[in-house]
Parts: sequence; structure tokens; C-alpha cells
Amino acid sequence: MDDTEERYQSALDYLYTFIDFSLTRQDRLAAANFDLKRMFALMELLGNPQNRYPVIHVAGTKGKGSTAAMIASILQAAGLKVGLYTSPHLQDYCERIQVDRQNISHATLVELIGHLKPAIAKVEGLTSFEITTALGFQAFADARIEIAVVEVGLGGRLDATNVVDPLVSVITSLSYDHMNVLGNTLSQIATEKAGIIKPNRPIVLAPQEEIPRQVIEKIAGERSAPLIRVGRDFLYSPLSHDLDGQNLVLWTKEDQPSMDRYIEQGNSSAWKPLQIYLPLLGYHQVQNAATAYAAIEEARKQGIRISPDAVLQGFKNVKWPGRFELMSKDPILVLDSAHNPDSALKLRLALDDYLNEMPIVLVFGVSEDKDIVGMFDQLMPRIKVVVATQSTHPRAFAANKLVELAHQFGRPAIATSDISEALECAIKLARGDAAIVVAGSIFVAAAVREEWPGLRMRINEIRGT
Repeated sequence: MDDTEERYQSALDYLYTFIDFSLTRQDRLAAANFDLKRMFALMELLGNPQNRYPVIHVAGTKGKGSTAAMIASILQAAGLKVGLYTSPHLQDYCERIQVDRQNISHATLVELIGHLKPAIAKVEGLTSFEITTALGFQAFADARIEIAVVEVGLGGRLDATNVVDPLVSVITSLSYDHMNVLGNTLSQIATEKAGIIKPNRPIVLAPQEEIPRQVIEKIAGERSAPLIRVGRDFLYSPLSHDLDGQNLVLWTKEDQPSMDRYIEQGNSSAWKPLQIYLPLLGYHQVQNAATAYAAIEEARKQGIRISPDAVLQGFKNVKWPGRFELMSKDPILVLDSAHNPDSALKLRLALDDYLNEMPIVLVFGVSEDKDIVGMFDQLMPRIKVVVATQSTHPRAFAANKLVELAHQFGRPAIATSDISEALECAIKLARGDAAIVVAGSIFVAAAVREEWPGLRMRINEIRGT
């Protein structure tokens, strides 16, 4: 290990000395643990770097990372220098802080922590996520970015990112997750997510169930925040898809009469909706693309220069690994981070859409606080056999307990806590006529992504051919 990597590891060790609620059992979490006073105090000591550039702020239960990545890709295609802040990371901590979709370097993270340490020492009770968020805001200011896309970590109202004054706020699909902190009803969860809505700042809302939609409409009205609803003000429709990507069309409510004529007249119509190509798979990504497009149009109204060609190029070039990501076609290996019942349903629908009747070998590992029964309810109708595994994360659910649960759903299952062994086992079980799907946790997805290149070299040996 060279000197830079040693200092980088020391910097991470320093970060990990602070409270990390992502490593804490959910039954030990409470909303009281989250308090923006610490974050505001830290940012004030740093000179409020988050106020030196416009921000598009993205919250939601599902789809917020994909939507943020699409927005950032379009802004970059428009020639802007773009900061992207997301969490958690898949393989490298520096993935969380990107400039023009490039991770900041390990050396930059070391320098940033050195710069922030005196201020951090003056604020009691800071968490690792709060410090990382501050590092992101400072990194963007130092890089002189022109605009930032910032993904909320948890919730919205009390999330560390909610110290920004956004150009546009975005709320993607809402469902049940992190109930110990956000509440046990969709109304409570929506109220927490709506905490990112700022007075007189536009809010883009993805398609929602009735209750969260009403909650967000009410809060937006109270704060005089213009509300742009995807599915009402911006509309979308899929056209075609395969394992390489998908085509879809987007149009506005004002364009609906023209769209009506286009539907009736087809290619003979003088007007055509915006047609885009998206490499991300699954119908849910069509909704995310429409949400990203609505946010981009609002940013354009606020004075950000974005050409129509930048929109097309941004969607075409977007990358967001670990979300229905096709890692291989032989064997078919799909990597997904589905970790709640709603995302498991979206995964099952995507499997039906892309893999039709193909049998599925499921490599599954999950955190102990998740609704595992709810996820199995959605996934098991499509599963032939389960290979149960677990990550090294402190909250990982035991693989042997997953086997017991899979048996309750009438599915055969094998347990191995070693993810490399789990993937080898899945390759053998697939035998070339079944697809392998990885799901349940971003930590498992990350581990499989690391192991796959080595295993790919040994496919024939593993298969015994």
C-alpha cells in the first residue's frame, strides 16, 4: 500500500469513528437522532460552501439515485461542470462525491478531511453521514462546479443534505422503508420527505399513491411552492425495450392535443413527442426518466442553459450500476439492489418484462431490519431456487435463516455466507438455461460486482464443461 492509500485508509478510519446510523440496528434508531442544528453549525464554520452553486435536491424512497444520475448526466451533456452527491456507495467511498461523474480522488478526500477537521472538532455529536455530506459540499465548491445534484440520504426534513436552498426539489416514488425514523404510515413518510420543499421553490413530484400525493400537494400549497406532477404536467410512455436498453417518449400536458393527433396519424404527423433512448432497464426507469426530464425543464426555466440535444445525450449516456444491471448475457446475470417490497415488485415486473418465462436462480442477501417476508411475497412466484447469502455488514440477516424462510414459501434454498461461493453455486444451478438474479441489499450487489470479473474467467470450469 503506497503512502496515498495509507493516508486514505486513515481518513476513512477517522470517518468511521463517528456515529454511523447506516450500521445501527433499526430498532435502536429514532427521529431524535437526526437534528439539522449540527449540520447548520458545521456548514457555518466552513463558510456555507453549499450556497456557492445552484442545487437540484432529490428525495424519495425508490428511484432517487437513478433520477439524480439522469439529471446529472443531462446537465453534464449541456456542458456544465456538475457535482453529484449520492449514498451509499457500491465499491469505493469516493463514489459518493463525483464531479462530472468522476469520483473525487482518494488524495482529494484526504485533503478535504484535513481541511474540515478543525471545524468538525467544534461541533459535538456529528455523524459520519453529516461529515461526508459536508465533504461533498466543500469538494464541489473547491472544484468550482456550476451546479450540483444532491440525493437525500434518509427522509428529507432532517436529512443532512437539507441545508441547501434548492433551485428545484424532486420527490421520487414513495413507499415503506426506515419506518423507525420516518413513521409507520405513507402519510408520515410523505411528510418527512416533503421536508425538502422550500417556500416558493418548484417541486417535481413523481407518480404517487393517493395519500402521499395529497400530503405533498398540501405542504407544497402551504409553502407556495409550484408543484409539477409527473403523470399530469409531464407525461410518458414506453415504446420498446430489450436487454441493452429501452426507448420511450415524453411530452407535456400542453402538448396533449398534438400528442392526440400524433397517436391517430403516426409518422405522418408534423409534430412528434420527444423520443429518448435509455440504457437503464425496467419500466420504473421510464417513470424516473420522466421525473428527471421534468426537473431539467424546471431548471431551464430557472435560467440553466440546456439544449434539446443535451437532453437526448444525457439520457443515452447515463450510468447507474447495481440497479437491474445486466452484468452478463452468458450466463444471464442481473444485479439489482431491491431491498423493500415495492422495489422487489418492480424487480419482479422487470423480470417478467425482460426474461419472460425464464427460470430464475435468486442470489439473495438482506439486512435484518428489512421486510423480508414482503420482499419474498413479491419475488417468489418467479423464483426456481434461492441461494441465500449475507454481506459483511453488521446488520446482515443470517443466510441459514433465509433458507428457512424460503422453505416457508415452498422454494428450495441453499445457504452460504461467502458471496463468491454463492455466485459459483448459482452458476452451477443455472446450467445455462436459467437466469441469475442478485437482490436484497446494495452491499450484496456491491460484493457480487467485485467478485464477478474473477468468476467470469472461470465460467466453464465452474459449470464443469
